[in-house]
Amino acid sequence: MEVGIVGLPNVGKSSLFNALTKANAQASNFPFTTIEPNVGVVSVPDERLEFLTKTFASAKTVPATIKFVDIAGLVKGASQGEGLGNKFLSHIRSVDAIAEVVRVFDDPNVIHVHGSVDPDSDISTINTELLLADLEVATKALERLTKEKSTDPYAFKRIRELEKAINLFNSDVPLRTKPELAQELKEFQFLTAKPLMYVANTSDHSHSTEAIQEHADKEGAVLVAINVKAELEVVELPEAEQNEYRTELGLKSGLGEVIKAGYELLGLITFLTAGPDESRAWTITKGMKAPQAAGRIHTDFEKGFIRAQVYAFGDLKKYGSEKAIRDAGRLRSEGKDYTVADGDVVEFLFNV
Repeated sequence: MEVGIVGLPNVGKSSLFNALTKANAQASNFPFTTIEPNVGVVSVPDERLEFLTKTFASAKTVPATIKFVDIAGLVKGASQGEGLGNKFLSHIRSVDAIAEVVRVFDDPNVIHVHGSVDPDSDISTINTELLLADLEVATKALERLTKEKSTDPYAFKRIRELEKAINLFNSDVPLRTKPELAQELKEFQFLTAKPLMYVANTSDHSHSTEAIQEHADKEGAVLVAINVKAELEVVELPEAEQNEYRTELGLKSGLGEVIKAGYELLGLITFLTAGPDESRAWTITKGMKAPQAAGRIHTDFEKGFIRAQVYAFGDLKKYGSEKAIRDAGRLRSEGKDYTVADGDVVEFLFNV
């Protein structure tokens, strides 16, 4: 599961990627510095995991992870081939969610591709290109289905759904605002159906994020504000000095918020396992049943699933130990129909 970082050139996409991954992707004051996408795997911050490691004196801690992809800057006309055009759009099509970086900082030393900082205009430019790309895909698909003159009821249903999507795109409405329709048309990988997070790149001299929030509210997206330049300075320090530097700057880590928001955008949750060998966070999709969650650890766990011994992480914090949880009657035995919840601490029993 991947989150694609997109935006106009020179808004801080690669710098955000570097801060998130410490991967030193090339970042400079020129459009199209990133041509082929950079991919980085990022640990998901989770205080619960730290608590488990201390409680169980675990020898190892293994966090959940999420992938971020740094995609080349988009320009007006990309849907007609401007800039990197279709190559850029194909990179977005391959990711599962979008983090759209919007510049709100003023800096005369960093050129803006349109000459001035205007978050509302920048968002409109990108969203228009994605809508136009989706409109082209939907129109071609509709033409193909109409020409086939199929008597299959499924084809008629698909035609009606595509017509609805085309009406949305022509009205500048992204498909993510209609989740049921987006799900029905999932096979087309529409760009505007993908979950979206706006990342406002701020500084000490920033424009308002109000326009970005309005877009987010209207489009079913979320907004995270972060000073990317300051975050990049922090992560380049030795880990022992980072918290002290953050305190000096009065900086709350926006990186953690970006990572967590990306995790939630992808519809992911975490269950936990703990013991003296390791405490580990396991990534699953919301709504996953216990046997399938067990399969994330090992396929044998799913094949031979018997039951899951489960307690909530909150109960561990409250009672202090597994024995106290058991004595309080808070340890549960769950079967195959149990839907694993975020923060469940689980031991799977199986027989192969």
